[in-house]
Amino acid sequence: MTKSKSINALFQPWSIKDLHMKNRTVMAPMTRNFSPEGVPDENVVSYYRRRAESEVGLIVTEGTGISHPASLDNGNIPRFYGEDALNGWKKVVEAVHEAGGKIVPQLWHVGMTRPLDDSSKSVPPVGPSGLNLHGEKVVEPLSDDEIELIIQAYAEAAKAAKDIGFDGIEIHGAHGYLIDQFFWDVTNKRTDQYGGNAVERTRFAAEVIKACRKAVGEDFPIIFRFSQWKMTDFEAKLAQTPDELREFLAPLTEAGVDVYHCSTRRFWEPEFEGSSLNLAGWTKELTGLPVITVGSIGLNDAFTERTHAEMTSIDQLVERLEENEFDLVAIGRPLLSDPAWVQKVKENNAEAIVPFSKEALKELY
Repeated sequence: MTKSKSINALFQPWSIKDLHMKNRTVMAPMTRNFSPEGVPDENVVSYYRRRAESEVGLIVTEGTGISHPASLDNGNIPRFYGEDALNGWKKVVEAVHEAGGKIVPQLWHVGMTRPLDDSSKSVPPVGPSGLNLHGEKVVEPLSDDEIELIIQAYAEAAKAAKDIGFDGIEIHGAHGYLIDQFFWDVTNKRTDQYGGNAVERTRFAAEVIKACRKAVGEDFPIIFRFSQWKMTDFEAKLAQTPDELREFLAPLTEAGVDVYHCSTRRFWEPEFEGSSLNLAGWTKELTGLPVITVGSIGLNDAFTERTHAEMTSIDQLVERLEENEFDLVAIGRPLLSDPAWVQKVKENNAEAIVPFSKEALKELY
């Protein structure tokens, strides 16, 4: 990584509602699978504390499963329900706050990405139309009653987050998981109120957001993460044009989103022809709401099966932040390999940053 000409914009304070951040950096949510039986332990406490101690402005936790039997696909992914798991998360919150940081949980349901195999037949995956991410029928579509139970599970998780002392929540609506399966025409073929055109397919997400807002009140920030791409299709698009993106986002904004977390694989890539704006830039332009950009920050390539990426300058990132294209910057892999990445960038000490590599991923433990 070369030294940035100026990193001042990255280290300005920022606030929304009851969330007050020391700078514009966000730790991106990254699944770890290190919570035995879904309960975050002292390893998890230490993992997040180290990032908070090193001046990360806001931590978004790894995805956490809401209270639904098919919400997760791995027993070591942390739950966000049950006394043991919530007590574990309370310890995480206390540690992060003691270190001067802020933290929000990412609320998650994996939907049809849960495998249908011998270990999960007792609790099969669920989705809007029972279709996997290749459009193949796997199970029966969700009923209205089942949908209502899932919406309430999101609301219960949101209330739990506030009660525990988190600084907000993030709802995971990206990458082909349950909420995104309602958005995407490949996985949502419903003809009722939860299906139809791109706007009508936002109804489930809007109802989740409204239920969470009712559970936490007006001053508790709700972040909503969405993406165009899916795990099975990096070229997928929910919106082909800015007008389509505006129509897609409008019901979600009206439902109560405070901040959009716009997931792209490379932050520098334009979202639509004729403009240099990325997905976060367009989302801010079209909604007027604050946005988080993400995608290979400080690295030269998107995440792939490779376990190494070269570090690169953040000059372009800072310039675009200065131009108000986006408000906050989420950092992923660099914070896995080096918990002190933010602090070292602030000190303009790029030479000391631990490069992202397979060896560096031991930090996950």
